[in-house]
Amino acid sequence: MTRNSFQFDLFTLDLERMCLRCPSGQVDLRPKSFDVLRFLLEHSDRIVTKEELIPAIWPNVTVSDESLAQCISEIRRSLGDTSHRIVRTIPKRGYMVCVPVSVSDTTSTTASIAATSTPEISSAQSFSERPAIAVLPFSNMSEDPGQEYFADGMTEDIIAGLSRSKSLLVIARTSTFAYKGKVANVQQIGRELGARYVLEGSVRKASNRVRVTGQLIDTTTGVHLWADRFDGDLEDIFDLQDQLTSKVISATFYQVERAEILRSQRKPTDSLQAYDYFHRALANFYRNTRETNVEALRLTEVASTVDVEFAAAYALGARCYIQRKAFGWNADVAHEREEARRLAGRAVELDKDDPSVLAIAGHVRAYLANEVEQGAALLGRAANLNPNLLIARRWSGAAHLWLGDGPAAIEQFQITLRLSPADPFVFNVQTSLAMAYFLADHTEAALLWATAAASQEPKFLPAQAVLAASLASAGRINEARDVCARVLQLQPTLRLSNVKEVAPYRRPQDIKRLVEAFRVAGMPE
Repeated sequence: MTRNSFQFDLFTLDLERMCLRCPSGQVDLRPKSFDVLRFLLEHSDRIVTKEELIPAIWPNVTVSDESLAQCISEIRRSLGDTSHRIVRTIPKRGYMVCVPVSVSDTTSTTASIAATSTPEISSAQSFSERPAIAVLPFSNMSEDPGQEYFADGMTEDIIAGLSRSKSLLVIARTSTFAYKGKVANVQQIGRELGARYVLEGSVRKASNRVRVTGQLIDTTTGVHLWADRFDGDLEDIFDLQDQLTSKVISATFYQVERAEILRSQRKPTDSLQAYDYFHRALANFYRNTRETNVEALRLTEVASTVDVEFAAAYALGARCYIQRKAFGWNADVAHEREEARRLAGRAVELDKDDPSVLAIAGHVRAYLANEVEQGAALLGRAANLNPNLLIARRWSGAAHLWLGDGPAAIEQFQITLRLSPADPFVFNVQTSLAMAYFLADHTEAALLWATAAASQEPKFLPAQAVLAASLASAGRINEARDVCARVLQLQPTLRLSNVKEVAPYRRPQDIKRLVEAFRVAGMPE
């Protein structure tokens, strides 16, 4: 297969034009760094060792490890990958690309990706502003035709799961099952059904194992946005079906959201509508910096001005304030808390049944407004409406943790990790797991998760704080003091006297344990 480009995160590595692109234009990258990135993307399914990279990039030339390290540093600078979320160093082993990678194999496809606007679709049924997805019947690849029911059941469950999202229009089963057993071009199916995306897959059963594959296709270009496989044991067929279905749904949500962000940023600014402003805001929100948080908030205001009944725009605005507190960027705490409550309340007024809106409103109530019980109720409802919604699971776990129910919190965090190990906010879940284990006096587990979170996103204040507390609890005082110094750089006003304001823990013994550990780590009174 001829590979003309790789798509990953918000970037495209164009092999035909030998350049790296992002939504705002071309990114500078030296030839050797380009070659290193290409090699890593070509082998994104595994760890790539230095022993492989150096001879592949510098054949018949003796170079030091420093040359490779310089290329890796330049790649990260070009990607804005300060937290090593995209290209991760695996100690004593090598490097690995840790975000989903898709491949384009035709020149026409590459040209479509580079276009500045969405191609025209000659169809009797045009695309709406909200994207539609068609889930085609999964193929039964097993030798036993009796397993057809398993493939059909998975397809129906995926359709039902995706339908819980208010951000997607999901084509009904009666329409998509008309294609069962037929060979059809996905772009044609997109035109016939008015679907911007098509999800197709297969189920293969062998002995006591089942493998499910799925792939998501943009019908406007024919580009394969994502493909993956999921394996499981047939000990409990119905439990396995639920697990595999949840993983496919979660991966699909993530990839569609990513594709919509890219689509909105390819459009000329003067043609944008509320939905596109929303996805531009989301792209800025995911970059996790103070400046892009401000820009994300501004864009949500624009989106809600264009469409005053756009619930998701108000909810994302509230979420920006959550991010500001979590990273220690909030300036006027009381004002931002009330503004977040106003935006979340308006979002719920507009759509009381949108799980994402309910989850954000619940987190605002629990985390910003210190109304944990009320927030937990909203989060529980969001998770019931959409069991595959990551933010509902993640924040529901946080609410359980603040209320003092560690086992319930850990269960929700583990579900979140199973649903989406590639979640761009995985450091948030890792931090929460670290805190749950710290409060349960499982210091080694706390250290493991805290180290992972702090490495993933060094600017995330809670990750550094729980790492300092865990190191102090483990008796590693000097390391704890070094990390505590970083905490105070991120939040200079943090003191032992206001620790309880950082997160709304209900149990006095939890606050006491944190304060004692922070005191050992050197936090001022």
